[in-house]
Amino acid sequence: MALTQETKRDLKPKSGLRAQPASGIRKKSGGFRIEFGPSKKDVLNFTNQLAVMLRAGISLQDALESIGINITKEKFRAVVVDLKMRIESGQSFSQALAEHPDVFNNLYINMIAAAEISGSMSSMLQQLTEYLDQEAETRGQVISAMIYPGIIATMAIVCVTFLLTFVLPRFLLVFAGKEHLLPAPTKAIMAISMAMRNYWFIIFPALAGLIMGFWYFTSKTAFGKFWWDKTKLRLPLLKTLCSSLYITRGLHTMGVLSNAGVPILDTLSITAYISGNVLFENMWKTVYEEVRQGRKIAASLSACALMPPHVVQMIQSGEESGTLGNVLSDISEFYARELKTVIKTVTSMIEPLMIVVMGVLVGFIAMSIILPIFKMSSVVS
Repeated sequence: MALTQETKRDLKPKSGLRAQPASGIRKKSGGFRIEFGPSKKDVLNFTNQLAVMLRAGISLQDALESIGINITKEKFRAVVVDLKMRIESGQSFSQALAEHPDVFNNLYINMIAAAEISGSMSSMLQQLTEYLDQEAETRGQVISAMIYPGIIATMAIVCVTFLLTFVLPRFLLVFAGKEHLLPAPTKAIMAISMAMRNYWFIIFPALAGLIMGFWYFTSKTAFGKFWWDKTKLRLPLLKTLCSSLYITRGLHTMGVLSNAGVPILDTLSITAYISGNVLFENMWKTVYEEVRQGRKIAASLSACALMPPHVVQMIQSGEESGTLGNVLSDISEFYARELKTVIKTVTSMIEPLMIVVMGVLVGFIAMSIILPIFKMSSVVS
């Protein structure tokens, strides 16, 4: 099976059959239950098991049948069974995988297609396992880095809401009838407290609507996604983290695909598709077009400010020496280690910042309560 080298505007695999949705509601035993599709971890486990079985000399069909029997998720089991049936009907493994683009992305399909050409299916599956495992590790590191700040932010919101809606109103009963003597911070905090108590049924749905609106704007609209992706690369704490993440992901993907024997144009189009950021996606698409016209990758990247100059130089040396895949793998490994350091640094900076913000909010409320006591004490004396 030959790999396509045509221009890919739509980078998702095309198929005559529609893939099943990633999740749905199924009826079983007289009731309804929500059934989720295969996760990235499911695909990782599937790939690892398949690599081990093929390396042990088991045929592809038998391996798929054995794996499918032990899968607990009905949807994923149906996908594996469908793969086996398609292979038995004459399709190649990569063609069968392309029928399920919601489960197996372009990178996965193209690496399997390259393995079919070279006859190295078990080793290629092992490379895929290592790639997916590193992607999962990186994703887990980023999520873990955000958990503690998220907990602090949640505690701050709950604490401030409790103070404003329960503690402050009872304490300020002492100042009833003396509102004209209260300082401006206390009047402001009283107004906020009254609004939260009297109009909570409007405020909280409005806040939820704003959050949902922001999510929709930044993930479902082209302009909002572009703005948010650009903002992430400009915010003081996030820009280093996000930049390292996108560079690591792109170079790692390119290195894996290049070493697998995937054509360079397919490699660049897949790298753009999985980049995770509109700006980096546009960068790789531009590189794709220029390489298609005969330019070198390094020459195309040198005009882009998103890629560090030293990375461009190393890519150039890899192109000139014919070892681009190895060079890309080395760079991605370096940036993977750098990403771990950046995550620790950003986390260590966010934690005290969130604590300071929480302290300022609580301190402002406490000050608003204490100030009128001092002011009334001075008036009485």
